[in-house]
Parts: sequence; C-alpha cells; structure tokens
Amino acid sequence: MPMTEDDLQRDGLPDDPRPAAPATPQTGSHGGSAAPASAPAAVPRWVVPLLAAGLLVAALNLRPAIAALGPLLKEVRSDLGMSGAVAGLLTSVPGLCFAVFGSLAPRLARRRGPAPVVLAGMVAITAGLALRPFAGGTVSFLAASALALAGIAVSNVLMPVVVKRWFPGRIGSMTGLYSMGLALGTAGAAAVTVPLTGALGGSWRVGLGAWALLGVLAIIPWAVVLKDPGSRRPAPSPAVREPGRPGAPAAGGRSGSGDGTAGRRGGAGSPEGDGRIRIRTSRTAWALGGFFGLQASAAYIVLGWLPQIFRDAGVPASSAGLMLAVTMGMGVPLAFVVPRVAARMRHQGPLIAALALCGLTGYAGLWFAPGAGAWLWALLLGIANCAFPVALTMISLRSRSSAGVAQLSAFAQSTGYLLSIPGPLLVGVLHDVSGGWRVPLLLMMALLLAQTAVGVLAGRDRVIEDGR
Repeated sequence: MPMTEDDLQRDGLPDDPRPAAPATPQTGSHGGSAAPASAPAAVPRWVVPLLAAGLLVAALNLRPAIAALGPLLKEVRSDLGMSGAVAGLLTSVPGLCFAVFGSLAPRLARRRGPAPVVLAGMVAITAGLALRPFAGGTVSFLAASALALAGIAVSNVLMPVVVKRWFPGRIGSMTGLYSMGLALGTAGAAAVTVPLTGALGGSWRVGLGAWALLGVLAIIPWAVVLKDPGSRRPAPSPAVREPGRPGAPAAGGRSGSGDGTAGRRGGAGSPEGDGRIRIRTSRTAWALGGFFGLQASAAYIVLGWLPQIFRDAGVPASSAGLMLAVTMGMGVPLAFVVPRVAARMRHQGPLIAALALCGLTGYAGLWFAPGAGAWLWALLLGIANCAFPVALTMISLRSRSSAGVAQLSAFAQSTGYLLSIPGPLLVGVLHDVSGGWRVPLLLMMALLLAQTAVGVLAGRDRVIEDGR
C-alpha cells in the first residue's frame, strides 16, 4: 500500500529534499511545514550535511569528560590528595552542572542563535579537558571539570533545538545520529582511557588530557557553519503566532501525531495566545522532566554500580568491565532504531513500557541469578537504557517551534538532572546498610516503574504551546 505524506513524516523522512531553512516560521514535530510569505530563504546546501557531521562529533564529545574519569579516579585521588568525600562529590557534580548551566541555554540561543552557543560549548569542553592535566590540587581540578561540564550542559540542551530547527522532517533519524554519538563517546571513553593512558606513558594527566583532541575535532564543523549568516540568526521567541490570526499556531503547526490536530487546538486563551509558553504550568513538561530524570538516574546507577554487582556475584573484574561496555554499547545500534520508532508513534507510551519491561527483566535476573545470566542481564539493561533517546525525541515532538523546544529541553533536562542526583547515592547507602544488593535492586525496580508511569504521561500527543 502506498505511503501517505503523514506516513512519511511519522517515519522521520523529509517530505522536501531541499535543505530546511533555520526559520522563524514554526514547523511541526514531524516535519509538517508551511512557511509564511516572510520566511527566509533556505540555507545553503553545504550547511545541512556539515550540521549533521557537527551533531555527531559534538555528541561524541559530550561524555568523555565524565566517562574517562572513572577508570583513573584512583590515580587522580592519590596524586591530588583528594578525599573520599570530594571523590564522591565528583559523581554528583555532572548532574548539578547540567541542571544549573543547562537552564541558561535557551536565553543564550535567543540572543546569539543555537549554533554559536553550541560552538562556545565545544570550546568550553575542550578548554576544561585541556586544563585538567595541569591541575595542581583538588580545587583547580574541580574548576577545570566544571568548565567542561558547563559546555556539556548547554550543548546537551541545544542538540534537540538544532534538530528541530534545521532537520524538522528528520527528527527521528537525526536524534538517532547524536544519540549514537553519545553512546559511542560514553562506551569508548570507558573502554579506551586505561589502555590509552598506558600507551602514552602511564600518567593519568596525559590519559585524561588526550580527550581534548576530540574536543578540537568537534569545534571545526561548528566554526565552519558560522560562515553562513543564517546560522547566527537568534532563535525566535517561544511562541510565534501566525500573522493575522491571534492565538493561532503558526502555519503548518502539527502535533506529535503528524495529523495536524494539535495545530488547531490553540485558541485565544491558550498560552501561545499571549506570545508566551508557561512551561512551569505544563503537565507535559513536568512529566517529561520526571521521565528524563528517572531514566538518567537509572543510567547513572547502572554505570556506577553494575560492575560491582557482577563482581560480588563472582564474575571476574575483566568480564564485569566488558559487560558494562556491552550495556552502554547497546545504545550505538539502537540509537538509530528507537528514535525513528518513537517519531512514528502518536503516543510513545507503548515503547516506553516495552523498554521498561526489558529493564525489569534485567533487574529480576540480577536478583535471582546475577552471575549465571550476567551477559543476558547486561544486554537487557542496555536495551532499557534506550529510554534516553526516546526522551530526547519526545522533547522535539512536544513543541511546534525550535524556540519552544529550547525552552522545553532546558526545563526537562535541568529538572531531570536534579532528580537524578540522589539515585546513585541511595543505592550505595542501601547496599552498605543492608549488606547486599537485594534492597538496592528493589529501589531500582521502583524507580523504573515510576519512570514508566511518568513516561506514559509525557508520551501523549500534546504540545506545550497548548498549556497542557
């Protein structure tokens, strides 16, 4: 049966082969667009593939500052005289920095445009990674780490914005591209840092500093993109109304379903009727923030504690490390599949539930047979971790405009990362108190059930411009 236009849009495929204009006019979450007469001209053709490459290398650069530190933390602590309390603080600093600095990203994008801010983020990451090896003490090491994390935070928030603005008809595939980059960067940094350090002489300073070279690679495409004047255009205000129709959505506005129904919901009394998005009163925004935070908490728990669970079950340390690499590496192949599936769905709840079922099965396996089925549990938990690209896709689908996506992305990620901070700490406390892993596993399962509940709410076919 031939595919309709809506089928193509739900698949994340472009309905127009020409490059999308980084325009003020609103575009639908699945690519529906009908620019008003005042729309700016399409961007030069060379910009679009360069932006795609920029998304990938930027995503590769968003996790090594965190993932590379864990394998060398013992050496860093010994050399810098870092206390256990400060070392524990390092595990919570990323979420805190993501919440604080990520909230600044929409304002910066409105003033300077998303592309220049992403470039600044890449520069900050590179500078922080380059400065860490020269740290003479704990304070300077934390300051350099905070600089890199600030760059990661603003770039985290603006990745969905770049996709919405330049690739409105390919949200699923482009979200998959940078989700794959994030997974590759995380797994690669965890797996490569120790052997790389050994090959470069054995100093943790050289091993951590080497990742600054990846930052330089990420700077190049974004610097070239800025040669196009349109890439420096500030992001529009969050709720631009269609000329001549107060309170109506922009031309071609669509909901996440791609059927155009949400575009007809806004009325004079809606939040977009007065030109503003009341993000803090949106139930969809809060649900998405909760979903983002709970899936991040689960990911940090797995990243920090899964190898220890396996080792306590009798799995050799080398095998436990490989199992963690399998868990984190599952995001590489699935990053292209899961966002495209999510973008085709009118309601992402069933997909969220399916991923949660994999996670619950993995946790149950760790309860009953942690050693015997270790590889299977690692595989299932890796599939469950793909809730992250689903969350990123939903950020793009829950608003009609790139500016709305910027506001929603900042709110969901800032709220979410704050929520994610206690989870890994609680797991460690419960393990010490109970003397085993069953009580922490109960907490992990409870968090996953809560994640599913709020994820189903966030996955409904709504947009924040309607105040819902």
